[in-house]
Amino acid sequence: MTTNPFAPRPYQREAIAALRQGWAAGPNRLAVVLPTGAGKTVVFSNLISECLPQMNGQRALVIAHREELIEQAAAKVRAVRPDLRVGIVKAERDEHHDVDVIVASVQTLAVEKRRQAIRDIGLVIVDECHHAAARTYMDVLDHFGAWRGIPVAGFTATLTRTDGGLAEVWQDVAYTLDILDMISDGHLCDVRGKRITVDTLDLDKVRTRGGDLVDGQLGRALEDSGALDAIAKAYVDHAPDRPGVVFTPTVATAQAAADALVAAGITAAPVWGDMGRDERRETLARYGAGDVQVLTNCMVLTEGFDAPHTSCIVVARPTKSPGLYVQMVGRGLRPAPGKTDALLLDVMGSATRHKLASMVDLTARELALAEEGKSLREVAEEAAAVAERRQLAARVEAEEINLFGSSGVRWLRTPAGVWFIRVANDQVLFLARVPDTRLYRMRRWTTAGGIEAPRDDTARPLAEALAWLEQQAKRTASGALVTREARWRMSQPSPKQLGLCRRLGLKVARGSTAGDVADLIDTDRVSSVLGSLILPAA
Repeated sequence: MTTNPFAPRPYQREAIAALRQGWAAGPNRLAVVLPTGAGKTVVFSNLISECLPQMNGQRALVIAHREELIEQAAAKVRAVRPDLRVGIVKAERDEHHDVDVIVASVQTLAVEKRRQAIRDIGLVIVDECHHAAARTYMDVLDHFGAWRGIPVAGFTATLTRTDGGLAEVWQDVAYTLDILDMISDGHLCDVRGKRITVDTLDLDKVRTRGGDLVDGQLGRALEDSGALDAIAKAYVDHAPDRPGVVFTPTVATAQAAADALVAAGITAAPVWGDMGRDERRETLARYGAGDVQVLTNCMVLTEGFDAPHTSCIVVARPTKSPGLYVQMVGRGLRPAPGKTDALLLDVMGSATRHKLASMVDLTARELALAEEGKSLREVAEEAAAVAERRQLAARVEAEEINLFGSSGVRWLRTPAGVWFIRVANDQVLFLARVPDTRLYRMRRWTTAGGIEAPRDDTARPLAEALAWLEQQAKRTASGALVTREARWRMSQPSPKQLGLCRRLGLKVARGSTAGDVADLIDTDRVSSVLGSLILPAA
């Protein structure tokens, strides 16, 4: 028995269900944000398959803006539902008669005569829907009823666009999946970052237009700074056996980057938007066959490019746009046989006025700047561990304040957080928390013997440890010393206490009682002895 390779994965089913539930609730223009490699064409192909039987003879329309996306979408719909009739509408092709699904170029549909000929559309899919705020898309979507209740679903890896306007198109995001979830579940490869620092690359001289660095100025800065030779050297040093893709801001930079790689002994070839169709197909085929190790490109491989064996991405197009950054790096994260991870080579220059996207921008989770050589998953796991420790510390803090604050015993605390009871001038009982736990061990300090452990050195929960130590304190010291509410504590500080505070450099607050001053002195003395005591976990 064979399984259907295009049956939706659990998260893909969730995305389909979220769209249908969202449409039923009211909004008809909904977006789905899935990382590159999550299989958005599988999602919308299965969505079409589920929706067609309820569409009363109407058809589905898939809108895309690039030839590769159009061909991929048509092929995927046919693979998911071989019984459906799928037609393509672009340029000279006009296959919209007697079909169930139409996959069309937005540029072709922008021609009023071409879109007027297409009738009976009951569902619209927009591939790479972060482009949908453009006037061309808006006119096409309006024609097919997007603002008159027709269900519309948009799919993208990032719903950001530097010139804005997406909120005018998409009423809500029905479903989103973080790239880290895909990595953790094994659907995408982990990515490890390495910075290529080019000291002579001054990005502060590159202007911003439309929210991002100007391509032409950025390209010249890369070429003039020697960054392309640095990229080639870094590739030889860090990725000599990896097939990769280099993203550059201009055609000239892509061509120069390929030349630099070839000069360094790496087989490389450039591709760009206005390149001849046949030549580009041939170059991509050579890359797929392994005859070319590295493709350099002027931002034409951010969408519709599917080469899972790619295991190195070079971002030689520094950007302020997290969305664009995700589009670039995502090209290297698809799993493939023998591929364990993806290497990200990030070209960095001096930039003080630009906030540039980096590896941590691949996820919506709040992560600190990734340490050199660490993978995204490792950075996320470390951040989660830190957050967990903080949450534990907060819970411990609340528990300690509650228990120690309600105790009748005179507990004091060092600035480092060690709780103690002074039972004599030369003896202190204290609790030390076992790191990253809610357990405590009991200890005794004396001037003669230093720090001593009891015979039973079991780590105990706070309430149990506190009760045990309080019993020891009451047996060892007088009640007047260890009792919080002892009568002497409310009297005025003695001259001897105040003189000692002056000698120790301790500031006594106005209105302090004898008990307050005693606590001040004891805390200072014990803190110098115990310091920031940390006990081993074992």
